[in-house]
Amino acid sequence: MLVHSRAGRWASWAVFAVLFVPLFALPLLVIVAASFSTNWSGAFPSGPTTAHYAAAVRGESLRALTTSLVTALAASVLALTAGTWAALAASALRARGRRLLDALFVLPVAVPSVVVGLAVLVAFSQPPLLLNGTRWIVILAHTVLVTAFAYQSVSAAILRLDPMYEQAAASLGARPSYVLLRVRLPLLLPSLNAAAGLCFALSMGELSATMMLYPPDWLPLPVLIFTATDRGSLFTGSALAVVLMAATLLVLLAVSRVRTKASYR
Repeated sequence: MLVHSRAGRWASWAVFAVLFVPLFALPLLVIVAASFSTNWSGAFPSGPTTAHYAAAVRGESLRALTTSLVTALAASVLALTAGTWAALAASALRARGRRLLDALFVLPVAVPSVVVGLAVLVAFSQPPLLLNGTRWIVILAHTVLVTAFAYQSVSAAILRLDPMYEQAAASLGARPSYVLLRVRLPLLLPSLNAAAGLCFALSMGELSATMMLYPPDWLPLPVLIFTATDRGSLFTGSALAVVLMAATLLVLLAVSRVRTKASYR
């Protein structure tokens, strides 16, 4: 839109294609092609089959997908709750307090996720909070990793809010709780939906911390993909990866539709 000449627009599209196709689109297309193949002869996979998908939607694979969905949904809800509460609290602090809270929430994403996994493992492997060996330690680690994104998204939205609406409600005698629930949070709803989608997508793909924490009865799909490819089952792993991508995109599409409806209200 910023390029007005026809030649400039064509050049912009050409540069986009040169950068996007080999770096982003082509690897994903190769994974999709491999998921429908039985062998790799030459430069491209061959031997069309749908057997990998038949195995990817039943048995252990289906349980792993369900585990990932439940983990991501639980972590997103917890992260959105904690991040929103912290962002609202930070907005009432002075600049030094806000900077301290910002640093606290950004810390888990400023270090490798495997470090976060190790920290959670050490912290919750002894009473009174003994979570090691349970599904809850996985959900907790995912929550810690994605809360920063919820906090940052809501904090940025709070800075853009026009205080006139809250001031008008307060001047009419509305209690602070009423202003929060009926004025402030509805105005933040599009940002809350966007933060929820981001947290869900990040949780669905989290692997490093999960590898350190997951118990045998709570196997997320990214771990199953890693173990399949690690033992040489490349085509099975590709099918599982496509299922993971599809499930994530479907949930993000649903969240996007909710956000779009909320923006028209």
